[in-house]
Amino acid sequence: MRSTVPGRADPAVWDATRPRSPSRMPGVTMAGFRARDPGTAAVGHRLVPYPAVTLALEFGAGTPVVADAAGQQRRGSLVAGLGFGVGGAVWVRGEDVECVQVRLSPVVAHAVLGVAPGELDGVVLALDELWGREASRIRARLAEVSSWEQRFALTETLLARRRAAGSSVAPEVAWAWHRILVGRGLVRVDGLAAEVGWSRKRLWSRFRAQIGLSPKRAARLVRFDRAAHRLVAGVGAARVAAEGGYADQSHLHRDVVAFAGVTPATVVGEPWLAVDDVAWPGAQLRSPDEFRCRCPNPVWPSGGVGARSTALPAVATGRRRCDLCGRGV
Repeated sequence: MRSTVPGRADPAVWDATRPRSPSRMPGVTMAGFRARDPGTAAVGHRLVPYPAVTLALEFGAGTPVVADAAGQQRRGSLVAGLGFGVGGAVWVRGEDVECVQVRLSPVVAHAVLGVAPGELDGVVLALDELWGREASRIRARLAEVSSWEQRFALTETLLARRRAAGSSVAPEVAWAWHRILVGRGLVRVDGLAAEVGWSRKRLWSRFRAQIGLSPKRAARLVRFDRAAHRLVAGVGAARVAAEGGYADQSHLHRDVVAFAGVTPATVVGEPWLAVDDVAWPGAQLRSPDEFRCRCPNPVWPSGGVGARSTALPAVATGRRRCDLCGRGV
């Protein structure tokens, strides 16, 4: 699948591919990236923060390089913490790069990675620092197969095995995170604490340790992500601000600059957003079935705040989303 978005500048160097079917693992999404013109000069792209822990499994002839504001560089397969790239000073570059990108909900990241997201706040690590020789083995296996679907299947098998042997976050923390997602960042920490029956201080400390950000910072990141993708979709800044929980357009401007390092008018042209699955023009590229929840025990918000039901609605409306995987029905 080409990453080009109609009506916008060509992202120039990336082809992007998604799995034919959603991952069977809640909280996991994948995409494959390949440099469009192997052998061309290395091109850098700014990393735009995203509300997920990002895992990049490279297997191509080239090696991706991520450089931060301090000049530190990481090469090869990488792990980036929740919202990595705040401030817009982190860039990725490389030539002849091929990789599988995995976005992990912070709820499942600890189990999959073997390290709590709280230890990844604001940093990127080489995968072999976490997984040792297993990082080299998965790279070799991805390089051996010839299709993206085989690579996605290999990756999912690896993630499922690691998750089964890993640690889970507290259910109260998982619920608070999903409430932030469902509420698009427009939630109050006091309200979250009341929902789970904890004090504000206890929620803050547990959430920060297990998710990687404080509840307030996590809500700001989710709100920014929603705003950035609406801007990419062509929605005017004034409307995005009014409907996105910002006090005014100046507030939106400050938040986008704080997270992405560029203005709302400029962020829409960031190439990394153009190859983001949310930013792809969508319906004509994906069947409606790809938007459906496939969790074995879906959790739907129903009734009042915090009310839940595991009954799958019979009619697909597309207006409700599972609190586990974020997909609609």
